Amino acid sequence: MEQLRNLPFEDLGFVKIDHHRTLRQGFPEVIFAQGKTPGQVESIVEKMMAKRHNILITRGNKEFYQQVKKVAPKAKFHELSGSITIERERKNRGRGTILVVSAGTADIPVAEEALVTSKIMGNHTKAIYDVGVAGLHRLLDQIKILRKARAIICVAGMEGALPSVVGGLVGIPVIAVPTSIGYGASFQGLAALLGMLNSCAPNVAVVNIDNGFGAGYLASMINR
Repeated sequence: MEQLRNLPFEDLGFVKIDHHRTLRQGFPEVIFAQGKTPGQVESIVEKMMAKRHNILITRGNKEFYQQVKKVAPKAKFHELSGSITIERERKNRGRGTILVVSAGTADIPVAEEALVTSKIMGNHTKAIYDVGVAGLHRLLDQIKILRKARAIICVAGMEGALPSVVGGLVGIPVIAVPTSIGYGASFQGLAALLGMLNSCAPNVAVVNIDNGFGAGYLASMINR
């Protein structure tokens, strides 16, 4: 009875952990560290460790990581994205490969968040970085890899043109992620967001600015 009582969700006062998320959506609740204290994240992880599944923490840092390691010694910190993963099962749940493509080196932190998310959710994932439209030959050199993927996450700042180009080259879903990288008129990623929303490639869909996690999650669901 005690175990069943906490099955739907567990109330810790400051948070209600959704233990049923895996049953409904195929992956447990993801911990968004930003706005929480390291102690709060540690408490959430400690309760989630009772279940035998992978755990993902986004928007963390080394301080969160050191706190989480107290209850999850095998936790891994991905410095570029600020993600923390606790891998407890290695089961490939996806049908194909998810490919993460970034326009520039400055877009890599957001691309890495998508990459880490996709991998911890059980997908075979590859990355191609720094293939923006300013040097289009770099992208065209990867055309065979692009066309073998089951879904592509395309990360770009500035004017956000890369997803349209990629979308025109492949016959699979392209998830566009605008980043806040760019000069003054980029408006912290708004220019890239609007450019991607106005893409003429019909296989391109868009998540919010800097939302690598959302792109990785959606790509994982497509790949299943």
